[in-house]
Amino acid sequence: MKPSIPKGTRDFSPAEMQRRNKIFDAIRKVFLFHGFQQIETPAMENLETLMGKYGEEGDKLIYKIRSNKDLRKKHPKLNDDYPYFIPEKSDKALRYDLTVPFARFVVMHQNEIAFPFRRFQIQPVWRADNPQRGRYREFYQCDADIIGSDSLLNEVELIQMIDEVFSELKLEVTINLNNRKVLYGIAEKLGMKERLIDFSIVIDKLEKIGFDKVVEEVKKEGLPVEMEAAFRNLFQDWNRRDSFDERKIQLREFLKDSEIGLTGLEELQFIFAAKELLMLSYMSTLEFDASLARGLNYYTGAIIEVKANSVQIGSVCGGGRYDDLTGIFGLPDVSGVGISFGVDRIYDVMEELKLFDALQTEQLSTQILFVNFGEKEEIHCLKLVTELRNKGIAAELYPDRDKIKKQMSYADSRKIPFVAFIGEEEMKSGKVKLKDMKTGEEYMKNFEQVAEHIRKK
Repeated sequence: MKPSIPKGTRDFSPAEMQRRNKIFDAIRKVFLFHGFQQIETPAMENLETLMGKYGEEGDKLIYKIRSNKDLRKKHPKLNDDYPYFIPEKSDKALRYDLTVPFARFVVMHQNEIAFPFRRFQIQPVWRADNPQRGRYREFYQCDADIIGSDSLLNEVELIQMIDEVFSELKLEVTINLNNRKVLYGIAEKLGMKERLIDFSIVIDKLEKIGFDKVVEEVKKEGLPVEMEAAFRNLFQDWNRRDSFDERKIQLREFLKDSEIGLTGLEELQFIFAAKELLMLSYMSTLEFDASLARGLNYYTGAIIEVKANSVQIGSVCGGGRYDDLTGIFGLPDVSGVGISFGVDRIYDVMEELKLFDALQTEQLSTQILFVNFGEKEEIHCLKLVTELRNKGIAAELYPDRDKIKKQMSYADSRKIPFVAFIGEEEMKSGKVKLKDMKTGEEYMKNFEQVAEHIRKK
């Protein structure tokens, strides 16, 4: 049998995991510094928990799990030699994202957590998508959410966190911001109030398919003929990226009779007014994008999408405000807002831009390898390895009594910086012969000096 893995999934080598862990560590560090607490949820959820939360297209991508119960227990008349289990109807599924399971978690554990609850979660999700560059069937999300607070200060803080993560990773990004209330107000004014979701999905395609094709699609969704000129006026120049202050004048005039649309504008105004206080690094630019919709049905307020400036790969981070997601599970009127980093896309972008070359990607791995000369020596070295580990030095004893050349080749392939040689003479003298694998230099050191020497180097 030829070994293989399912399409849209990947293996990761130790070198790749070092780089991925650099991303995970940067994200986790920011989450912890902002007071977020970590949780985990199961890989699979009840199907009813997930269905209907992601829109029609999203629901199609949910991986359903069939129960393979032995129906012979229910039907004793089936022959014992019956070769197959008869699968029952799906009632469970692999999680599509981390936000809906989080809402379920909050409702189930509401008496154990303090609100507003600041949680973070770093786990894989699964989508039955068409695999392509930057799009996988199994991938990691790193989410941070604040639930139980209506304050727009939460949106401001999440934008600050996005900037801190990408600043740490040396990746230049654009943080695009919009508000679902503004989109609702626009749909209302265009006579498409009852088709908000369809309208949002079409608008979200502007960058991908261009304005003219979007006009065709929005007409199919029911745009009144008399409103086509107004639609063109709002979105035809969307890619000029005017500042929010410039666009809000036009939008305020257009939405003057829409209470919900004007509320969305006020919320955006608050966030952009706080921009100066955020002290964003040069790595991040905050921009208003009137075409930003994001397809998830549960967003009700601010929506955020982050894209790398130099690579066309889709969003590397996104999020938004959801006002009543927990209400689905029996806890109404609990507002939340969150962001989600896509580690796999971030990795692909950083690899393409060769950003890992400029970062210190080494993690705690073996710093010194003890060569195995024989039975007496390995017992002596095992004690020394343990002592070094107790001093915070990652040490390793080669397990087999192979030729020295093979052991040195192992150290070289693992990029272990120091190799220790302890034969009979070194055992008697209490010394260690050290070889610096980078320079080729060799030293004789008292064992007590080894840990300090490695730290200095």
